[in-house]
Amino acid sequence: MGSGSFVAIDYVVFAIYAVVILSVGLWVSRGKKGVKKTAQDYFLASKSLPWWAIGASLIAANISAEQMIGMSGSGMAGGLAIATYEWMAALTLIIVGKYFLPIFIDKGLYTIPEFVEQRFGTTLKTILAVFWIALFVFVNLTTVLFLGGKAIDTILGNGDGSMIIYAIISLALFAAAYSLYGGLAAVAWTDVIQVTLLVLGGFITTIIALNHVTPEGGIFNGLSYVYDTAGDKFHMILKKDNPEFMNLPGIAVLIGGMWIANLYYWGFNQYIIQRTLAAKSLKEAQRGIIFAGFLKLIIPLFVVIPGIVAFVMFSQPEGAAVIDGVQDAFTRADGSVNYDKAYPWLISTFIPAGLKGLVVAALAAAIVSSLASMMNSTSTIFTMDIYKPYLEKKGSKNRDVFVGRTAGGIAILVAILIAPLLGTLDQVFQYIQEYTGLVSPGILAVFMLGLFYKKATNKGAVVGILASIPIALLLKIPALELPWMDQMLYTFLLTAVVIIMVSLSTNKEEDDPKAINFTSSMFKTGPVFNIGAYAICVILVVLYAVFW
Repeated sequence: MGSGSFVAIDYVVFAIYAVVILSVGLWVSRGKKGVKKTAQDYFLASKSLPWWAIGASLIAANISAEQMIGMSGSGMAGGLAIATYEWMAALTLIIVGKYFLPIFIDKGLYTIPEFVEQRFGTTLKTILAVFWIALFVFVNLTTVLFLGGKAIDTILGNGDGSMIIYAIISLALFAAAYSLYGGLAAVAWTDVIQVTLLVLGGFITTIIALNHVTPEGGIFNGLSYVYDTAGDKFHMILKKDNPEFMNLPGIAVLIGGMWIANLYYWGFNQYIIQRTLAAKSLKEAQRGIIFAGFLKLIIPLFVVIPGIVAFVMFSQPEGAAVIDGVQDAFTRADGSVNYDKAYPWLISTFIPAGLKGLVVAALAAAIVSSLASMMNSTSTIFTMDIYKPYLEKKGSKNRDVFVGRTAGGIAILVAILIAPLLGTLDQVFQYIQEYTGLVSPGILAVFMLGLFYKKATNKGAVVGILASIPIALLLKIPALELPWMDQMLYTFLLTAVVIIMVSLSTNKEEDDPKAINFTSSMFKTGPVFNIGAYAICVILVVLYAVFW
């Protein structure tokens, strides 16, 4: 039943995609003759981004190999429950747009560590800047490169790993070709094309996969069959006896640790928040946030559903289409199931010539746009938070753009070297979430109290950050049997208590001198934002009611 590997038309389609992205990236990067790019031009796209570019770029930066490959794998393993990352993110974006962005934009930030310096102190800012650079290079960039290389090896090669290193190098160089030269402007404007392609390619994969589940074919027939035969895969709130409960612990995905993961990621992650800092105005940034929220609602349709379809094909229940070799495709040498092969396997097996080039281009778009965003944000933090305060020599002004390009280039080179060493990880998406979860609750506690608790002090924040790691490690003791999402919630709460106690012990009476003072108009939002926010909330209530 396989549709074969790439043919001439697929290479043509993919080549057109590559040429268009590079051309647009380089075209928007061009500067005026005789005018040198400033830091604001390079790192914040001259503060010129409209709402639709912001929304598209937010999703392009977010959706990458870890979602397209990893989340589909988790969909195959655990079902629709993994979609809670997308649907709860839509609600999180509303909170970020209403309560965080007004403060960030009012302070004229380039980077999130800058906020830490303004609210607390330089030492803590530097610690966090170094941490984020290390996280982007050694976790984010390497994981996206590895998963992207693995996917392309499965689709274009034999799936034996022989193509992974070549795919990793190609993806990295492609992303670097326009993002290092053009900065955030090149990244954001190409993201508009990338997101369009990503959504189109994703829906094509879902539709064709559903069409092949049963011998009779038909999209709605396939969807009905998948729902009837794998009904247990369509629950958002998992019960304790579900094998995936430790990854998605029941009601905690609504009122527990999922909030810690989401608020940290969408509110204080440099490569996400940077495009909102580059908005024409606060109103444009907030409208972009709402647009991204609506996009998050549809993403599970073409990321999670294919994973569930792959599960049905793999288990081959009565009445399903018989697919030769499906068991071998997902079974490792040790007999375990490689869930992360779900999405690339569907593409390589069912997508016909011509469309395959488009779908692989969509997958490449997801990978390349995230790589470009991560490189740009790594270079921004290094330049603004490490180079300028510590390494810039007197008389060597206006080197910000050069330093940024160099830092981004070194970051991607290091990631290329490390990515092939990652080996085979089961459900990479969950793996990333779990181990980022060791540090994110403490950082989130510092930010949330820094924003909204006026008595929080620098000493309290530093002690809190240092205490959060041992707290997180203690909560991982096997004897406690805590799902990692619950560990994140408890780490956040305990770290917040530490920060409050230390702050009060050093400053009992007065507010901290660097505390943020709110005005009555700061959190007012326009009618477009408000209507969009209400609509998203209503849709979410319906979705969780239907798939409870």
